Amino acid sequence: MADREKRDIDIVLERDPAAKSRAEALLFSPGLHALRFYKASHRMYLKGHFKTARALNYISRVLTGADIHPGATVGKEFFIDHATGVVIGETSIIGDNVSIYQGVTLGGVSTEKKKRHPTIGNNVVIGAGATILGPVVIGDNVRVGAGSVVVKSVPPNSTVVGVPAKIVKREGTTSIDLHHEELPDPVVNAFVDLCHSLSEMEYRLELIEKKLGVEYKRPAAATKSGTPQPAELSCPVKEKP
Repeated sequence: MADREKRDIDIVLERDPAAKSRAEALLFSPGLHALRFYKASHRMYLKGHFKTARALNYISRVLTGADIHPGATVGKEFFIDHATGVVIGETSIIGDNVSIYQGVTLGGVSTEKKKRHPTIGNNVVIGAGATILGPVVIGDNVRVGAGSVVVKSVPPNSTVVGVPAKIVKREGTTSIDLHHEELPDPVVNAFVDLCHSLSEMEYRLELIEKKLGVEYKRPAAATKSGTPQPAELSCPVKEKP
């Protein structure tokens, strides 16, 4: 048990550059304190002392800002950064070597007394403000982008972003990657692909016109002086005055 507690402090030093020493990590890391309270309340929960477990959970929420239900299952080397606003539901299952940031919610979407919260695999990073809802499964080596809302299961070795979250990257990895801010933007990527496709189409059309001997003159664009633009090239959406 002592080795396990020591390892929890080591994890804080490894993943939180703000912690300058073991003493500082032990005294001033709310994520570590929330984890300690959770472990104590979880032991009471397993023994059937539900009121005591919930009392410890309540004290932890007041002191650390994190609400980890005593019934949740948490693996080894679990790290919570800042802890404020973190909510982990009763039937949540979290694997080993998982890191979550402030504002993360592992929530349920049902009032039935069954598995209703997420299952998180190993080596997972969940970015700040992300929400994972329902009994979905997040595979190993997954990164969940900050602010994402996950409502479907995610396969291993993936990166998901957006509302609702979509897979934007798949690759194999066995080590944890804390850079949850360095994520691709699927909307920007779609626009870039569209621009490239349009440029290619214009180039190919120009080649065809040259082979056919067709000379095309671009009409003058509408100007502030009132030069009209052909109806077929006008924008169907009127600008607001």
